[in-house]
Amino acid sequence: MKMLRRLVVPVWAIAAVLSIALPEPAASQSAYFFPGQPEFDPAIPSPADFLGYDIGTHHTRHDQIVSYVRELARLSDRVTYQEIGRTYGERVMPVITITSPEHHARLEEIRLEHIRVADPAQPAPSSDRPVIVHLGYGVHGNEASSSEAAMLTAYWLTASRSPEVGRYLAEGVFHIEPSLNPDGRDRHTHWVNMHKGTPFVSDPLDREHNEGWPGGRTNHYWYDLNRDWLPLENPESRARIDFHHRWLPNVVTDYHEMGTNSTYYFEPSEPEASWNPLIPERMYTEITLDFAEYYAKNLDAIGSLYFTKEQYDNSYPGYGSTYPKFLGGYAITFEQAGSRGHLQESTRQGDLSFAFTIRNQVRTGLGAVQASVDLREKLHDYQREFFTSALQEADEFPVKAYVFGDRHDASKNRLFLDLLLRHRLSVYEVPQQVTYDGVTFEPGSAWVVPTSQPKYRMVRSIFERTSEYADSTFYDASTWTVSLAYGVPEAEIRTTGFERGDPVTRVPAPEGLGEVPQSRYAYLLDWSDYFAPRALYHLLRNGAQAEVAFQPFSLDTNAGIYDYPRGSISIPVQNQSLMPEELYRLVLEAEQIAGVPIQSSTTGYSAEGVDLGSSNLRPITEPRVLTMIGEGISSGEAGQIWHMLDTKYDFPITKADVLDIGRVDFADYDVVVLVSGSYSFLNGEPLEDLKRWVRSGGTLVAQRTAASWAANNGFTPNSSLEESEEEDETEPVRRDWADAGDIRGAQAIGGSIWETDLDLTHPLAFGYQRRTLPVWRDHSIFFEPSRNPYSTVAQLTEDPHLSGYISEPNLERLRGSPSALVDQLGRGSVVLLLDNTNFRGYWHGTNRLLLNAIFFGRHFSVPAAP
Repeated sequence: MKMLRRLVVPVWAIAAVLSIALPEPAASQSAYFFPGQPEFDPAIPSPADFLGYDIGTHHTRHDQIVSYVRELARLSDRVTYQEIGRTYGERVMPVITITSPEHHARLEEIRLEHIRVADPAQPAPSSDRPVIVHLGYGVHGNEASSSEAAMLTAYWLTASRSPEVGRYLAEGVFHIEPSLNPDGRDRHTHWVNMHKGTPFVSDPLDREHNEGWPGGRTNHYWYDLNRDWLPLENPESRARIDFHHRWLPNVVTDYHEMGTNSTYYFEPSEPEASWNPLIPERMYTEITLDFAEYYAKNLDAIGSLYFTKEQYDNSYPGYGSTYPKFLGGYAITFEQAGSRGHLQESTRQGDLSFAFTIRNQVRTGLGAVQASVDLREKLHDYQREFFTSALQEADEFPVKAYVFGDRHDASKNRLFLDLLLRHRLSVYEVPQQVTYDGVTFEPGSAWVVPTSQPKYRMVRSIFERTSEYADSTFYDASTWTVSLAYGVPEAEIRTTGFERGDPVTRVPAPEGLGEVPQSRYAYLLDWSDYFAPRALYHLLRNGAQAEVAFQPFSLDTNAGIYDYPRGSISIPVQNQSLMPEELYRLVLEAEQIAGVPIQSSTTGYSAEGVDLGSSNLRPITEPRVLTMIGEGISSGEAGQIWHMLDTKYDFPITKADVLDIGRVDFADYDVVVLVSGSYSFLNGEPLEDLKRWVRSGGTLVAQRTAASWAANNGFTPNSSLEESEEEDETEPVRRDWADAGDIRGAQAIGGSIWETDLDLTHPLAFGYQRRTLPVWRDHSIFFEPSRNPYSTVAQLTEDPHLSGYISEPNLERLRGSPSALVDQLGRGSVVLLLDNTNFRGYWHGTNRLLLNAIFFGRHFSVPAAP
């Protein structure tokens, strides 16, 4: 039996490693992090002086980081401080700007001159202007070395008296964002400081090195903010993008950590296949290589191991190291092997200390500053060329514009417009009715985005569908067509003569609110609008009684004869516990809160279709929703649902930890939502309790791998996983061992977009107007179509590919396969959502499937097969 070794290292020993026997702690820290003993201004405190402990011996809380950079701004005329936003956790997002006092005196003038580079119609700004550098740290909160390095880099730029640093400040403006994910950082910081031993424990098994679920990587709602630069679902990303557009940095750093047993990574990334094809090759083949020499030199000087060109990618625009490239800047990923605590054993580097990881990040940060100034004119020339070449490429691109808009869903139109404007794209109104690709677009509910604009490459990233790739293995998604994610009707315009109206400078306000007169009969809510569920939940939560229509109807309302589709909501005035005046006030509140107009009627007699007293209108009640979270459950998927219900619908959801399964009484809830993960805790009596609850009328919603679990555990009498194909009996083909990863990756479904055929008559599809619905798929879960012909609600079409990489064998398996199934167990409903309905928070087009399951699941009875 192998003996386990528990290595303990006293804190004093770590401090000794960091020092060179200088009398003051600040001096010893400086010698470790800044070899060569540069002279620092004694009036400026080092991080160690200010915090009272050596950097690397304790993890620094976000508020302490903020206090330190504020102190630099208070003491030095090289530094100014600002807050660009706040997180969900109410933590400030600081940015300090470090440059010469002379530049500070005309900083706005420098900014305005610099951003002229993005408008080819204006004269080119002087190439002699300062280089703009954004040093960003710690988008993943538990990759903690970088924010400590941010303080040290800020100290170096602020306090150094060297002529070299003086030149950098004279020729550059340096923005330092010390923590891109304050909420996640504090979650991780609390964990490792809480479990830190004295002396340090380097055993990887120690609790310090093994964060509890969900860990500190993600933000408050468990989002990976390094994937959010394009979707902009979180306040951190929206504030950050706004700042980047205000400054258009020439250089952006993006600091990360990887596994403890690795070394250090900087770009260039894996050649060619990992590049975004819309970015000029010069960025990868010239500028990236120029900067790499500086990083190598700085790491060589301290003997640190590193690697390049082997992994990671630059393709997805939502990365912090890719999005700035779409603004004409050079952006760089750094990856340091993480100690994930204060000291941890490493197979490559012995005992990896937190201080050592910080020092490497400091060294490449210094390299980024040096290279930015030395290559200043080249960076300015490239950025100007980036925007001028965009117009030239747009002239050659066959698509001249994209038109979009949903005449049934004003709220989703506004959400999409908001995204486009946040990315500073030029958008115009559609002045008259037009038809493209068989889709008709109406003035007031449609807009056009020309490709011929300086941000042409971002326009293509948001609208273009892709199918050809240089490689078949992807570090992340193979596509990200945002227009498909929003599910708005859209089309390409391939002629130059398209008409466009006024430019859109802000998102239009909701129309028709507050116009509904008080009724003595009923109020009506069209379920087609994205935020209709928000209005409904406000009504139900505050005591209103409502009904959902299972058949369409037309009714005379204050808005005239109005055609209500299936899923529309009726709020009768009679049989309410509220007085008519109270109900009317509540209806007006719901309109304002949701931004969705409600109509009133004085009659229940329809002009066409069912009447309001028909049995085709069924009562709905306020749903009580439970989801399971904790170890083994996908925090990203759970967080996306929590975030959606919280922030978009004001809808509370109970999040029960898997460890508390013995305390869960399913009878207290109407709906249970299970996301991807392991459900081994649901066995024995808890499993039987859940089945009894479903049989008695509960609604179980199972998404992605949870759908497989539900099918394998007896919840779906009519639905089952696709049987494995018979093994190929032909002789196996001999292949080279080194090709195994690429071959395996080529057969994975790594993130692509598919077209489904949607049964619009099923209550799971209420609110949809088009029979086709794009879905996001990033898994290899295949179900057979339901044995009941009425239960396969969403099924991939026979020609389903919309965007992204797919292998031929997988394409054949996908044709006609289910995406959403509804089954029945006793009196309850089981909804299987095989594809993530809220991927990264921006898949708005499929959100309604989950919401319909929550609100209407009790009515999902499955008719008997004929």
